[in-house]
Amino acid sequence: MSLTISALAESQPILLRPAAVFDGQEVHSGWAVLVNGNKITAAGPAAEVNATPNARTIDLAGATLLPGLIEGHSHLLLHAYNETTWNDQVTNESQALRVARATVHAQRTLLAGFTTARDLGTEGAGFADVGLKQAIEQGIIPGPRLIVVTRALVAKGSYGPKLSPDLDVPQGAQEVSGVDECVRGAREQIGKGADWVKVYADYRWGKDEPSRPTFSQEEIAAIVNAAHSAGRPVASHATTAEGIRRSVLAGVDTIEHGDSGTAEVFALMKQRGVPLCPTVAASDAIAQYRGWKKGSEPEPDRIKEKHASMAAARKAGVSFAFGGDVGVFPHGENAREMELLVHEYGFNPVEVLRQATSGNAAIFHLADRGSVRAGLLADVIAVAGDPTQDISAVRAVQFVMKNGAIVKQPMTPGESTSNVTH
Repeated sequence: MSLTISALAESQPILLRPAAVFDGQEVHSGWAVLVNGNKITAAGPAAEVNATPNARTIDLAGATLLPGLIEGHSHLLLHAYNETTWNDQVTNESQALRVARATVHAQRTLLAGFTTARDLGTEGAGFADVGLKQAIEQGIIPGPRLIVVTRALVAKGSYGPKLSPDLDVPQGAQEVSGVDECVRGAREQIGKGADWVKVYADYRWGKDEPSRPTFSQEEIAAIVNAAHSAGRPVASHATTAEGIRRSVLAGVDTIEHGDSGTAEVFALMKQRGVPLCPTVAASDAIAQYRGWKKGSEPEPDRIKEKHASMAAARKAGVSFAFGGDVGVFPHGENAREMELLVHEYGFNPVEVLRQATSGNAAIFHLADRGSVRAGLLADVIAVAGDPTQDISAVRAVQFVMKNGAIVKQPMTPGESTSNVTH
């Protein structure tokens, strides 16, 4: 199907008539949605949604309309690791080049149906995510609404790139050590525009070492206190059981990855109400980039561990944020996480759709989006088919509306295939 792309908001009310609406919780056949300006003004059975006489009707026959999807873990300033290694991106690619790539990544993300993205670190590109967010907000470039963390905080000596010990190379995040530096680092990032603060609770100290805890619980707590005092939540990169434990006890708001989590730390997460953003797609992609021939070879240990930790987290009743760590794999392929969660990790499509809409909206404190109901932002998409039955339908994005502006829609006869405006 050919598509047009525009960033011009409609001046008249729009009545959307899909085959069904997934409202963020469940699917409803025969619903319609009315949009006026940048808000949803009505959603419900088509016979009960009354459009004004001047409303424009868009027929989305055979499609399911959903809230705009929310990507919970992305890196717009990275590109797929099988194209260029992380080390080479951080050390050999200029910030100008990386920002130019990121503008394309932002557009691909939006056109894939993700109208909001939590971007968890610039990985050596400084505070460029703040400028990227501003460019999107000002209509200079198309892209999702961004939640940014800027540089992220790492324990001094634990991160990378790591080259010769004689070289002091730029790091992929902001190094801090001790409680005072942790507080200063968090405040600096907030002052530069961070919406969230990200901390690496564990990482590899040396090449080919396993991940180990980096910050003490007291250091993480100092970061959390500084961030929370400024109204910013905290995301913790934590793959080890001890890194997760320290993070949760320190009061972080989400755990990212959780690869080596145990029943005990997941029980603690459940008790404290801390969600897990599992990023299964990144683990899968990295394993394949390292040579795993999926489908014809046994699962590598990293993937086996991921399956075990996810099973333990589900058994413990942990809540899940949706996020794939996109940037490790190509932007616009965000649906890869959704498909893996359904086909390989035991979730059903409705669970995953809830995670990527109303669930992420609640976890990320986004009360104005994530559901299709009157009064919320008009961030909605439509996909061919029924994603509540076949999750891969989320790849067939036919229609995207962000803030009441249509940015992707089925073409009508005679229209150009490359109508892009800002």
